[in-house]
Formats: sequence, C-alpha cells, structure tokens
Amino acid sequence: MKKLIVMLLICVVGFSAQAQEKKNKNAKVEFQVSGNCEMCKKRIEKAAYSVPGVKSATWSTETHKLNLIVNEEKTSALTIKKAIAKVGHDTNEIKATKEDYDALHGCCQYERK
Repeated sequence: MKKLIVMLLICVVGFSAQAQEKKNKNAKVEFQVSGNCEMCKKRIEKAAYSVPGVKSATWSTETHKLNLIVNEEKTSALTIKKAIAKVGHDTNEIKATKEDYDALHGCCQYERK
C-alpha cells in the first residue's frame, strides 16, 4: 500500500513539473536590429517571417526595435537573430558577417559598432 501511494505521488509530481515547462505560443519578443530605411524594414521583417513560429514582426526605423510575436514551441529569439544577421543586419547578440553586410544596398549600410 505504501509503495502504491509513493508511486502515485511521484506520478503527480512528475506531471506537474512537466506542465510547468510548457512554452508560450504567443510570446512577445523585442530586440534591437541595426538598419536605416524602409528597404531595411522590409528585409528585416521578411527575414523574421522566414523563421517558422514567427507570427508577427514589426521593425521601427525610428527606434530600430523589432517587435515580434512568436510560438516558443517552434522557435527562439536566437534563431530569429541568426536569420536577420544572414541578410546583413546586426542585432544586439548576433552580428552579420562582413560579406552579408557588404551585400546591402548603399543606403542600408548603417554605422557598425
């Protein structure tokens, strides 16, 4: 009888711990992305949308912030930052390669830090 109670207790604790690990399907994410103009805006948002799990992406030319709604079960902020860096734009965590940055149109080449 004691073994049965202990086993049931372990199962209950295990299921409640697993439920807490559930990821948000509509998580709001925001981070800085370097860029200058409307062409940059289109490129950055297109790169973000290319990542499965991105539901909404809006980049501001004034604040240089990318606001996202993502399904955390399908993607992460780091994955999105890598996709944006591949099209030539630096983020606070991932920098574009020199080749990707140099491929940007002249008006889109921002001052790199």
